Amino acid sequence: MNNPARRVLTSLLVASVVFSGMAQAAPTALIGTEQAAAALQPARSEAHAKLQAVLDRADLAAMLQARGVAVDEMRARVDALTDTEAQQMLTQIDNAPAGSSDVVGVLFTIFIILLVTDILGLTKVFPFTRSMR
Repeated sequence: MNNPARRVLTSLLVASVVFSGMAQAAPTALIGTEQAAAALQPARSEAHAKLQAVLDRADLAAMLQARGVAVDEMRARVDALTDTEAQQMLTQIDNAPAGSSDVVGVLFTIFIILLVTDILGLTKVFPFTRSMR
């Protein structure tokens, strides 16, 4: 071979030997069946865990059974939710009113309206008010 070709070949050989020393073998330990099964199952989010914890409540389970819904069926449906759907459901539960409905607020508003109209003399609903007229 001529001299320039030998230099190129020598440079490539030196570079490949240098860079082959930098490559490290990956650890090749065997894994158990349980670890393989756990790796195949999708990781559940915190929202899923919270929804499953809600289903553990005895009063909720009794209400679901009274309406003909099995708790196991609800658990399967919660598991089928995506992470974003589970988070949206948790947000709806957190934002829901604590009572069964907002009846108290509506009744209070009606009371205030009737009280003001009684004071203005437009109605006579409450005997304890004095009309301004």
